[in-house]
Amino acid sequence: MAIVQVSRITHRKGLSENLPQLAGAEFGWVIDDRKLYIGNGTLQEGAPAIGNTEVLTQYSDILGLADGYTYKGEAAGYTVQTGPSASAPVSRTLQRKIDDFASVKDFGATGDGSTDDTAAINRALFQLFCRQTNSEIRRSLFFPAGTYLITEPIKVPPFARLYGEGSSSSIIKLSSTASGSYVMQTADSLQQTGSNIGDSSATPPTDIEIASLRFETAKSTNAVLIEDATHMIFESVDFKGPLSQGDLSSATADLACVRFDSTASIITSSIVFERCSFSNMTYAFDADEQIEGISVNNSRFTTLYSGALIGAGSPVSGGPQGFCITQSLFDKIRNEGISIGAVSNNMSGYNIFLDVGNNFSGAGSAITPVININGDDNVSVGDMFERSDTDDASFARIALNNKDAFGLDKGQRYKFGSYAREVGKTVSLTTQVSATEIFTMTSTRSPVFSVRYSFYDSGSYALRMGVLNVVGQDTDDSSGTLVYTDEYSENATTGLVMSAEQSGTTISVKYTATDAGTFKYTVEYLG
Repeated sequence: MAIVQVSRITHRKGLSENLPQLAGAEFGWVIDDRKLYIGNGTLQEGAPAIGNTEVLTQYSDILGLADGYTYKGEAAGYTVQTGPSASAPVSRTLQRKIDDFASVKDFGATGDGSTDDTAAINRALFQLFCRQTNSEIRRSLFFPAGTYLITEPIKVPPFARLYGEGSSSSIIKLSSTASGSYVMQTADSLQQTGSNIGDSSATPPTDIEIASLRFETAKSTNAVLIEDATHMIFESVDFKGPLSQGDLSSATADLACVRFDSTASIITSSIVFERCSFSNMTYAFDADEQIEGISVNNSRFTTLYSGALIGAGSPVSGGPQGFCITQSLFDKIRNEGISIGAVSNNMSGYNIFLDVGNNFSGAGSAITPVININGDDNVSVGDMFERSDTDDASFARIALNNKDAFGLDKGQRYKFGSYAREVGKTVSLTTQVSATEIFTMTSTRSPVFSVRYSFYDSGSYALRMGVLNVVGQDTDDSSGTLVYTDEYSENATTGLVMSAEQSGTTISVKYTATDAGTFKYTVEYLG
């Protein structure tokens, strides 16, 4: 049908319930919905269907009208088949397509660094994860780059997944100074916290994932409380406080990046921190509660009074078990990097400790051990230390404090409780007629030690196996004298004579020899 001129525009108006079938090209204005319609015309005129067509206005539900979205994937060079056949593709409304993802800004958050986004974030968490016990409504909550200012904790319920655009881009920042406040804390399926978790048959916090965000405090408050929670993962998350090195000369602020809490019926367990950062707080972790299976991997600890306190205060119901910190970097930490109290089954492994336990002053300023273990059945293995042997003599890299624990110190010495044994070493001895030093030992480490050794005399081809026992002058008893004995067996005369001397706190193990040879030894002592 040819397009014909309409000499006069006809129109109607009224309520939506009274909208009639409009004539072809006739307009109808719906007053209550503020929507505009035009009549299709008749089939004889060529209209595909009898009825009215909505004319788009600012009040139209555009996403609801766009009901023909089909995924094509044309970047692959062809159209993807989404249905059982190419002629029967899967079609969805645009609204359903966009609802596959949720942004915190959809709920009113701004991320502008000045607007209080607390209510908007908690509303989003409630609507997505708490309103119904229906997995279909759950959506990952996205935080676009920005600083989301909050004045109360955000309450993260079970099954929540929060992610941002990087820990330096998507920042949730607490500005409140309220005592006991946190940037984030775990909550149950009704967003109840504290002693109310689990009330009214609510599901306790579980199966929570948080990634690529920063939790930051602008005031003197803690960062995160993990309470009555199981199966949580933090990946590429920064935990940052307000303290500088100047604030960390003491532990007075008593702030932590992460604290824990448990009840007898709900023990916090299976919490993983992967590629995270902990900084500008008194402690990265302060954990005295009964918790199980906490793993910290490939992370960074910096600008802290102490790194991780694991049951170092007053452990509750046995305190932490299975708290493992591995392959992480510790630097610019005033006191201990890791301090384990009267608790068991915890581990430090394959970490690197730089400026730790030096009062922020570097080498020559040691004031504490780097790793301090005060409980049985704990382990430090494969850890590496910047601390020198001189500083280690004053404050050990790994202090076991006579506990039934194990430490492998810098790959050079291993310790079981008060027993320590240095790694075996080999030196070449030359012909000497006067006593010549082989190595030194400090009486502050142990004034009593044994040197197990072997010697191969390259002149006479003789072999010796022996033990040199040394009892030195203790630093607290200047009136004592050093004594030693050398007990050995040899298959022929080697001409080797072993001895020991002490000057102050330095004990020197020496030798004379009629022939050159190869000397292999290890040092054992009870620290």
